[in-house]
Amino acid sequence: MRHEPSSYTSRTASCQKNRLAQGGGARRNDGIVSTASLIVGVASAAAKSSDVLVAGVAGLVAGTMSMAAGEYVSVSSQSDTEQADLARERKELVENIDFEREELANLYVQRYDFQHRHTVRR
Repeated sequence: MRHEPSSYTSRTASCQKNRLAQGGGARRNDGIVSTASLIVGVASAAAKSSDVLVAGVAGLVAGTMSMAAGEYVSVSSQSDTEQADLARERKELVENIDFEREELANLYVQRYDFQHRHTVRR
């Protein structure tokens, strides 16, 4: 039997956590594959073991720095987007408060309807 989430919010949060976990796993796997490929490539060139070690460590450091920079850019971008959304909502509240109240009320009605349609009956 499939378990339905009891609320729209918990379902959305669960989906977001799954996407983050999948993204983190994919990035980790990419780093492992890239570093292993680098090591195999250097080793196959009949390099000394110290050269292979240096190449492996350099690959790990470069991959770590790349992932950290990418994550920083991603988080900064998300923050900028959220701040712009908040500024837009503040402006809309000032310019048309009645419409915003109605919009908010409709969101709560939709959430209530979703919760009651998807609640598991025991």
